Amino acid sequence: MGRPRQFDERQAVADACQVFWAKGFDGTSTADLCEAMGLNRSSLYNTFLSKEQLFRLSLVHYIAATTARQDKFLEVPGKSGLERLRILLTAIAEDEIASRATGNGFGCFIVNTITSIAARNAEIAHLIDADLQKRIAALSAAVQIGQTDGSINKERDPRETAWYITTVISGMRVSAQSGANKRILDALAEIALHALAN
Repeated sequence: MGRPRQFDERQAVADACQVFWAKGFDGTSTADLCEAMGLNRSSLYNTFLSKEQLFRLSLVHYIAATTARQDKFLEVPGKSGLERLRILLTAIAEDEIASRATGNGFGCFIVNTITSIAARNAEIAHLIDADLQKRIAALSAAVQIGQTDGSINKERDPRETAWYITTVISGMRVSAQSGANKRILDALAEIALHALAN
């Protein structure tokens, strides 16, 4: 019988996620991962098999956390569809400014992955696409709620509008990385929301 592992695998993946998020797949070394996870090379590879597998697990961890957070903002009871989107965009702006203030202004791990390893790794690309489709569906549902309650223009196609919101979110994150302050990010959000309102 093998000796039981003496570390929390979920925490190890969370720690690896922070490294991959900061440095990307190509910029992350095994030594970086070992240091962040508190593991030696043997334990890392015996448990997670490869850097690629650990990256995939890290991405799944990040996707689960960000999806849960988005859903929390889009499912606030008693709020109009437009207000739910305002809450989401406000949170995005606050997250980006807070991350930059603590020296962790790495942008969105998903966006970073789309522009790097996803182009050459079919499994990672599939994970990204599945996540995107879930986000589009959730945003589409929020738009439809807004169209029903009268806060969002009924002439807008919900799915196309969801893509627009996703693009705005990505743009806000990139703008934050480029130095946009909270006032600018809030203004971007308000301009987007104004475009949707009745």
